[in-house]
Amino acid sequence: MKKNPFAKRHIIETCMKVIMLASLILVTGTLGLILWTIIKNGIPAMSWEMLTQVPKGGFYMGKEGGILNAIIGSLYLAGGGTVLALVCSLPIALYLEAYLGESKWGSYVRLALDVLWGIPTIVYGAFGFAVMVSLGLRASLLAGIIVLALIELPIMTRAMDEVICRMPLEVEQAALAVGSTRLEVALRVVTRQMLPGIITAVLLAFGRGIGDAASVLFTAGYTDRIVTSLFRPTASLPLAVFFQLGSPFPEVRARGYAAAFILTVIVLIVSFGARLLSSRLGKYTIK
Repeated sequence: MKKNPFAKRHIIETCMKVIMLASLILVTGTLGLILWTIIKNGIPAMSWEMLTQVPKGGFYMGKEGGILNAIIGSLYLAGGGTVLALVCSLPIALYLEAYLGESKWGSYVRLALDVLWGIPTIVYGAFGFAVMVSLGLRASLLAGIIVLALIELPIMTRAMDEVICRMPLEVEQAALAVGSTRLEVALRVVTRQMLPGIITAVLLAFGRGIGDAASVLFTAGYTDRIVTSLFRPTASLPLAVFFQLGSPFPEVRARGYAAAFILTVIVLIVSFGARLLSSRLGKYTIK
């Protein structure tokens, strides 16, 4: 008796659907559990004081104060690192498109960026700390910005490179046909077409930078004051969460969950903003 090949394919398709559905439930369930844990433990400790004040005397023993220093410090670190990474990554992405393309050297550069992307952030922090020690420098906002820029650079560059690869080849060929140089095509045509991808890459890199703790632990330091100079230590939300959750005082641990809730809200806003801007600006590009 011959086996029905269509029945076998149907069984395989059903199994794959079950696996995909189970994976979807696992991912969404995990996200929901994380959000529920943070909301349940963090919302009761939220207050206007938490958002508008810096830590005061006895803050880490459950007394008054807030985490305004960590909120501002995180925005400075992630914002500065993202701007610096954008300044460096956009020329790299355009050079890959205009001059290297799919050549051997282009493959080497993309491989190097992928390797940099996969390096744990604590390694970047250790590298930055070693450089600081060798130069006799102290932990500072500037050191944290530089290390975060190094972390975000491969993320931003590869994201832009993928956007360029999806651009219709006819657009570039048409620009070259009317006498434009490769540099002019990269700056005037490719950049305009990849604008939604640039914004998405920037916002996603910002979200990655603002949530990183390992790198800034070694380079940016920590302080209970609002940073006023690039050469002074600064606080950050990830480290505020780390320090407060390790406290033996229940009130301080609750504030740690509140800081985690604030950080999560910022990352979610950035992620949804990236999707919204990308979809809206994508209407004005050629596909």
